[in-house]
Amino acid sequence: MDSVDTEVLKTAVAWLDAAHNATLATVVRTWGSAPRPIGAMLVIRDDGHVIGSVSGGCVEDDLIERVKTSQSAQRATGARPELITYGVTADQAARFGLPCGGTLQLVLEPVTGQSQLKELLATIERHELVARFLDMETGKVRLESGHWADVLVFDGKMLKSIHGPRWRLLIIGAGQTSRFLAQMAQALDYQVTVCDPREEYADEWNVAGATLVREYPDDVVLQMNPDPHLAVVAVTHDPKLDDAALTEALKSPAFYVGALGSRLNNEKRRKRLADFDLSADEISRLHGPVGLRIGSKTPAEIAVSIVAEITAVRRGVKLESIGAPAAAPAANADPLACGS
Repeated sequence: MDSVDTEVLKTAVAWLDAAHNATLATVVRTWGSAPRPIGAMLVIRDDGHVIGSVSGGCVEDDLIERVKTSQSAQRATGARPELITYGVTADQAARFGLPCGGTLQLVLEPVTGQSQLKELLATIERHELVARFLDMETGKVRLESGHWADVLVFDGKMLKSIHGPRWRLLIIGAGQTSRFLAQMAQALDYQVTVCDPREEYADEWNVAGATLVREYPDDVVLQMNPDPHLAVVAVTHDPKLDDAALTEALKSPAFYVGALGSRLNNEKRRKRLADFDLSADEISRLHGPVGLRIGSKTPAEIAVSIVAEITAVRRGVKLESIGAPAAAPAANADPLACGS
């Protein structure tokens, strides 16, 4: 499953191979309530076809007309990259539907053989981070290895953009829920690792693009050198596996740590974790039951709820603002409240 940016790049390559002129647009700066983040991309074909989004639909129509009318000039002169700005004036904000005075700057880049998009895609498909440097004066591109801490940088002369799975997800357990979770996370541009030392589960794992490791979970967490770009989700229902991973993950800088199970089982889990020298603050970081309360029952629905909660935490959304808590279960019940 492709992330949005990968789909844009693949489409640009396909259009170039089909002898179309195309222009790649990248958001490089935003002010106020800009609707799309820095780094968002789209590609526009010479006939106006478009893939991707840089404004949630606000300025795309204007971009399409701009690109269509400039194609003849590009063919004749070999146009260079250019910087354009939307939303500087109140009239522009009203015309293009930018909310609350939002402003965005875009780099428009003619797609050519020297864009190195095929090489960029090949690196991404190896699940590697790559930094792409675009010279605004010449249109020349170079690629270098990226790093987890890299971000998009634009100084007016050079655009450095970061591509590949900058965010990582470690899933403990290779069961059915993990399959859906791995697929959805890859669609959101996560590099996914699945850890399960149990042969009966690991031998059946077959999700393309997700790395399977068979070592013990706590060792895998440490080997991954957790940082604020890592999420860890334990879904085996086996305390020997889940708790081992959670013990190390909760002590780490990982931005999200969650565990599948009912409220009752997660309260028992928190008591066990307290015996492993975890502080109260560290244990309080655990999202358990994992996932947003959306009434999920099936493995796919549970995966949706988990991905939604990870996204909310990653974006800094206060989870208590996303609906009221679900009703407490009956005293004699122990449902698998897996994100429901």
